[in-house]
Amino acid sequence: MQFHDGTGRAEGSSQRALVTRGDTANLADILERVLDKGVVIAGDVVVSLVDVELLTIRLRLLIASVDKAKEMGINWWEDDPFLTRRNGGADGSNEAVPPELGERLQRLESSVERLVQALETARETA
Repeated sequence: MQFHDGTGRAEGSSQRALVTRGDTANLADILERVLDKGVVIAGDVVVSLVDVELLTIRLRLLIASVDKAKEMGINWWEDDPFLTRRNGGADGSNEAVPPELGERLQRLESSVERLVQALETARETA
């Protein structure tokens, strides 16, 4: 029987050193490796009742860096209007707005401008 004294050495009949892992990786190193190489997790969930398949859910998860995803040909976020400025973002463009809504917005803005001008005129005359 051997006892360890906390120093990494075993006390007992045979003074063998404990085997320790010299290459310990921290969380940042592991995350960097995963993002650099990419990880795919795949699974299927099947719900059956009396040997009748009621529901099948196919799960596919890819974890990778943006560069690795582009290298694999995955770039769906570049065309998603909710993730880009095409939905009326900071640059002011409204490419994703349907024409009917654009026209309605212009009518509302002109109505507000006319009301503001009428208020200013009323204040000047008062």
